[in-house]
Amino acid sequence: MIKILTVLGLATFEIYAAIPAGFAMGLNPWVIFFASLTGGLIGVFAAVFLGDKIEAFLKKYRKPKPPKPKTGMVYRIWEKYGIIGLGLLGTFTVGAPISIAVGVGFNAPLRKMILWCCLGVFFRAAIFTTLGHFGKEALF
Repeated sequence: MIKILTVLGLATFEIYAAIPAGFAMGLNPWVIFFASLTGGLIGVFAAVFLGDKIEAFLKKYRKPKPPKPKTGMVYRIWEKYGIIGLGLLGTFTVGAPISIAVGVGFNAPLRKMILWCCLGVFFRAAIFTTLGHFGKEALF
């Protein structure tokens, strides 16, 4: 049970650490998948819940900043793929909590961001657990 909770806890912050840890602890791939999926989804909803609280707290104390230029990789993903790209690609590259934060920064509808980030967590957990399982089988 401690091993499963460890994978779940790691996946709350980063699935890329949780899945290899699950294999290192000798867990079944299905257990790793469901623990990392559950932890990833907890991370999405924690980012949504805490993000609103942190943003409200910071708005009280920070001064308005001048608008930033619209450049960079994240902005290009936003312009080209929108919410779907940010939810899926952002979840695969930087993780769901950061994708949620960026989506909130771009004033994306929160429900749509949650949906696409949850799908990104599902696909990321499925793909990397499968790759880990077959990679382990090929090596050992």
